[in-house]
Amino acid sequence: MYEPEIDWSQAPREALWWAIDGDGHAHWFTAPKPFTSFWFTDVAEAPIFGFRGDWKKSLRPRPQEQE
Repeated sequence: MYEPEIDWSQAPREALWWAIDGDGHAHWFTAPKPFTSFWFTDVAEAPIFGFRGDWKKSLRPRPQEQE
């Protein structure tokens, strides 16, 4: 399987994950909002970055920044 190179410089500053949904659209995901009783995140459209494979295995966390 091809492992995509996610260009995190294109992500919104608060984005923590990148993934593709079942319709083949890529999105950036933010952390869940505090003070709610359910999981809800902001979603923004993202490039596909050449991902090929099962969308269920597309979730990629933002790399931790080196200090």
